[in-house]
Amino acid sequence: MKRRSAIKNLSMALGGLVSLPTWASGWTSQSIGQFSNLGINDEVLLAEIVETIIPETNTPGAKSLKVHQFAMRMINDCYGENAQSTLKQGLVLINELSQQNHQKTFVESSKPQRIDTFLKMSTSSNTVAKQFAEMIKRLTIQGYTNSEYYMVNQLKFNMAPGYYHGCVPIPR
Repeated sequence: MKRRSAIKNLSMALGGLVSLPTWASGWTSQSIGQFSNLGINDEVLLAEIVETIIPETNTPGAKSLKVHQFAMRMINDCYGENAQSTLKQGLVLINELSQQNHQKTFVESSKPQRIDTFLKMSTSSNTVAKQFAEMIKRLTIQGYTNSEYYMVNQLKFNMAPGYYHGCVPIPR
């Protein structure tokens, strides 16, 4: 390798490393763009569904960790049109099932009624309902276990493990 190309490559790498923190911290939810083509009511409904799967106890629930936004982003960006239509149909079906069984929408229902509705949906003979329940359950668990709260407080994740403790007395 020639000296000029080595210096050029080194300066490019150094410039990239210097600009990386500024670039990464400059993201906002508006700059990332719209992550779903669902309406506000559908987002509220999905938030209540994920909260039914992982409710808030002495630890934060799925809704407070915004797992519903993770699920919507994954379905919109990583899954195909089939999963996107399953999401839309499933949100309609869960409200219809809740209306049939409890005469209330899913959001208006109590916690036991929500659990009952979701369990009936997951054991339904309707393939769309069953696929919706399985997909949302899987994405809720994935989003929750990959959240910062869970990684730091439950798994005790350390970004750079192996602390250096200098000047520690050594027993003889």
